[in-house]
Amino acid sequence: MKITFCGATGTVTGSRYLVEAGGRQVLVDCGLFQGYKQLRLRNWAAPPFDPRGLAAVLLTHAHIDHSGYLPLLVRNGYKGRILCSRATAELLEILLPDSAHLQEEEARHANQFGYSKHHPALPLYTVDDARQALRQVYPVDFGHDLDLGHGMRFRITPNGHILGSGCISLAADGREILFSGDLGRPGDLVMRAPRPVPPADVLLIESTYGDRLHGQDGAADKLADVINRTAARGGVVVIPAFAVGRAQTILYHLHLLKVQGRIGPVPIYLNSPMAADATALYRRHLDELRLSAEQVREMCAGVIMVNTPEESRQLNERAGPMVIISASGMATGGRVLFHLERYAPEARNTVLFVGFQAGGTRGAAMLGGATEIKIHGQYVPVRAEIARIDNLSSHADYAEILDWLGGFTNPPKQVYVVHGEPGAADAMRRQIQEKLGWPCIVPDYLQTVQVP
Repeated sequence: MKITFCGATGTVTGSRYLVEAGGRQVLVDCGLFQGYKQLRLRNWAAPPFDPRGLAAVLLTHAHIDHSGYLPLLVRNGYKGRILCSRATAELLEILLPDSAHLQEEEARHANQFGYSKHHPALPLYTVDDARQALRQVYPVDFGHDLDLGHGMRFRITPNGHILGSGCISLAADGREILFSGDLGRPGDLVMRAPRPVPPADVLLIESTYGDRLHGQDGAADKLADVINRTAARGGVVVIPAFAVGRAQTILYHLHLLKVQGRIGPVPIYLNSPMAADATALYRRHLDELRLSAEQVREMCAGVIMVNTPEESRQLNERAGPMVIISASGMATGGRVLFHLERYAPEARNTVLFVGFQAGGTRGAAMLGGATEIKIHGQYVPVRAEIARIDNLSSHADYAEILDWLGGFTNPPKQVYVVHGEPGAADAMRRQIQEKLGWPCIVPDYLQTVQVP
């Protein structure tokens, strides 16, 4: 039984793990690389395995850095099943066509204004490619063992990161590998805590926040402070937010702040049809949430949904105070780029980041103090206040990961730390080795290891 690390090594994106056992190959996660150009170029390169030789694809959850390569995988010859939880399957129906549409629009825009080095600029994949991939998606229930044939089976256990997200246990040849996926937080406001999982021979653990703690300062206090001080100067708060997970958490926090009278009657716009569609799914999967159906309804009350491109353009003609929530969360694409073009140059406005910003993204650049960012081939000055709230993340920090690992009845024979920037991954490795005494390695890209 072997594992090849085809992504999420040295970065938090591009999650792909190739498992070989009993003469069969299975791919766990199938994500896009994001951030630095040298990482994004991997999306365009041939995959380091033959898609036609895969027996199955298993997904931990629907975020694009874990699922966004699926349309290319299918276009390159994969004919088998894409297996995931029921909520993940429903989210893929929203996220994959949207990802393809954004790439088509970016190529069209680049060709129209001539800022691409490629003539013509082409999308990585199309909406038709995404729809074909969706035809191969098969939902499975949490907690049920599914036979993949040839003595291989797998199971998904909820891990509280986003709707439908789970750890994957994959067993074959008398051994078992546990993939943590993106691990949620025990005290998340919206999602239930990650469930305990049975022990495994090998563990792949994420390390997005492997070098930091989320802190005890109240996220609601920080959010209220940013909105109130920006509104006092007549400004606009632009919040780049992942359409699935982060957008819903922000909406619920804003609802509570309004009810408590801690922010004024500031208009709140959700300019992400994908986020609006994803929010509707929350009502169908209440078993994964801490919220009731009434609370899900309330978090959307008073929010102005922006649907059409024309409505989005008109929003940029408005002056503050107001709050705009829009995807993508790391400002790598989507409608939020048009809002940054409009509002980042003005000092009275605020750009508020509420999630992890991978190296090489516009979000990371702005948090790093960039005075200008490149959008649609042009440099846009950044004079707005740049703020961040780390403890709104849906990723566990290193202490929360250690607490979760402490619930294992038996230690794994080997731990591989993945899905983290180099510093965070190495810090997580040290924490596990020193606090738990487990053997721990940070693998390299395309490294292949034998399961003990």
